[in-house]
Amino acid sequence: MPKKYSEWLAFAKDMAFEAGRIIQQAREESSFVRDYKSDHELVTSTDIAVDKYLCASIAEKYPSHLILSEESSPSLNLEARPSDKPVWVIDPIDGTVNFAHGHAHVAVSIGLFIGEERILGVVNAPFLNECFWALRGGGAFCNDKALRVSGGTDLRSALVATGFPYQKNALVPLVERVSRVLHQCQDIRRNGSAALDLCWVAAGRLDAYFETVKPWDMAAGVLIAEEAGAKVGYYEEQKNAWPKPINGNALLVSTPDLYDCFIEILKVNEFSYSN
Repeated sequence: MPKKYSEWLAFAKDMAFEAGRIIQQAREESSFVRDYKSDHELVTSTDIAVDKYLCASIAEKYPSHLILSEESSPSLNLEARPSDKPVWVIDPIDGTVNFAHGHAHVAVSIGLFIGEERILGVVNAPFLNECFWALRGGGAFCNDKALRVSGGTDLRSALVATGFPYQKNALVPLVERVSRVLHQCQDIRRNGSAALDLCWVAAGRLDAYFETVKPWDMAAGVLIAEEAGAKVGYYEEQKNAWPKPINGNALLVSTPDLYDCFIEILKVNEFSYSN
């Protein structure tokens, strides 16, 4: 493992903890302002403040690296990047609605990939006092305790998480999938932070997670889940043009023995909801 990878991880963890402090202070002081992006997606002044802090920190420390950020650079042209160029993928607040409504399921997500490989992931949940992290080939951890997936093999006992899109026209196939999961598994959770759902699969608190998400939602969490032994794949053909390490379209992350079962459950005939 290159020494620089460990240096990048330590840097990412330091940023994640400071970002968590900013988020906690903003809630304690009720000092944030709410606004909305397209499709009525909530964004707060704290999202912007944390984004500025993270981007400025990366630019100062590693000026040659690229940054893909939900708030300030969501349209970065990654096709033109050199294959050996490190790309930081950040979500300043994953779970913005939770943050604004006083819920605890809120996280800072910081990932880094090079070419076709995920290199590191850090997901810090300041209101839960948990920091999840992983370095490629080095295992996954929460507050320095090693993580391992549940190893569940019984579909009927499986606990599954997903999320609901802001685009309401995408709800019909998701509702059908949720119905199938509820009929065949123990229960389903909608926690409001994809990054933390992925970490909870890594920690064995969930047996599977499925959803279509953006790169900044999953770049860190998927590596953490992988390093904890999860199987990562897709339940639909990829439609988005994002590089494979950060393509969250139709994402499925599961304990290995249940992966194929979930693929079958989540297949929805397009003609059943096209009308």
